[in-house]
Amino acid sequence: MTSPETDAGRTRVHYDYDGRRFRSTDSDAAPGREPVGHYHQQGDLVWAEFSGAHLRTGRLVGVCRADGSLEAAYCQVTTGGEAIAGTVVSTPTVLPDGRLRLTEQWRRADGSSGVSHIEEVDASGSDR
Repeated sequence: MTSPETDAGRTRVHYDYDGRRFRSTDSDAAPGREPVGHYHQQGDLVWAEFSGAHLRTGRLVGVCRADGSLEAAYCQVTTGGEAIAGTVVSTPTVLPDGRLRLTEQWRRADGSSGVSHIEEVDASGSDR
């Protein structure tokens, strides 16, 4: 959840990623088979485990900034056995239904880069 807090007349929003699950909205996988990440948070420390579709496993570790953005490093192994590592900056947007959408600007160790999107999966497992 996010929680508003007033600081010197300004309202700040604190993001809590602990216990949230995110699903890729850019995946070509069949619905319900997209990669899913399970996020955890203690203070500004954030980490996640993810898998699904073309990913056997993956890990992310980073920090949550005051604006809710995440700066992290990740590593993952594909079903084809390829090991991939890189860094990512994820910027949150609160959707009309209260779920979070993260826009991820990533750069892999091989020099490739791009933008992807993940959305929070609600308690029923729905992301739409």
